[in-house]
Amino acid sequence: MCQIKEHIPAIGHSPFPAPKRDEIAVHARRGRGRREAATIERVRVVIAEDSVLLREGLVRLLADADIETVGTVGDGPGLIRAVEEHEPDLAIVDVRMPPSFTDEGLRAALEVRRARPAQPILVLSQYVEERYATDLIGNGAEGVGYLLKERVSDVGEFIDAVRRIAAGGTVIDPEVIGQLLGRRRRGDRLEALTPREREVLGLMAQGRSNAAIARDLVVTEGAVEKHISNIFLKLDLPPTQDDHRRVMAVLAYLRAN
Repeated sequence: MCQIKEHIPAIGHSPFPAPKRDEIAVHARRGRGRREAATIERVRVVIAEDSVLLREGLVRLLADADIETVGTVGDGPGLIRAVEEHEPDLAIVDVRMPPSFTDEGLRAALEVRRARPAQPILVLSQYVEERYATDLIGNGAEGVGYLLKERVSDVGEFIDAVRRIAAGGTVIDPEVIGQLLGRRRRGDRLEALTPREREVLGLMAQGRSNAAIARDLVVTEGAVEKHISNIFLKLDLPPTQDDHRRVMAVLAYLRAN
């Protein structure tokens, strides 16, 4: 793993082959939601994973770290019901689950976040599902994680990532960010942003709306819209059919921070 800043956790020990030290870094941001001020004495999680072996292995690994698993399920609808029933501090979700083994887990995670916007979600998968992953992160980056199973190489750091996400932080594998950004080097272009534009982008990364950003900075909403337009221009983010420019800008910010 490459060297990691103090506020950035890397990822953890596992049965998968360990990557080389320069293959992985994890970008994390401390959340500013309701969970930041409170200390979670014992994290409670729900796990959505169709593989029984992986699911039970996760339960034991978490239990060793005094993290309680309050529910385990093997499909998307089960995840939605379990979160509603148990109100966990974190939901750990695989991407591909029954019946089609395509993107059921991520779609269920999005449904959970629509019903409970502050619900922390950790996607733990072998795959990067670009369409729904950008939606999940774009709906507010607080309390969101996306880690690739085969790149998890240290249990302690994985547990730290679990705790950070449960507390409202953000932990995203740079391989995921690279795929979502199409591997374009937008991080370097952040240097072209003015201090005010960086401030606006930081608030965007917290999932704030334009109106909320305007209130925080004590400026007009029109001024915020102008700053965001300049951010898109400087990061070379042209309009698209799905208009995911806001998500791409947030990802560039997370990678650089």
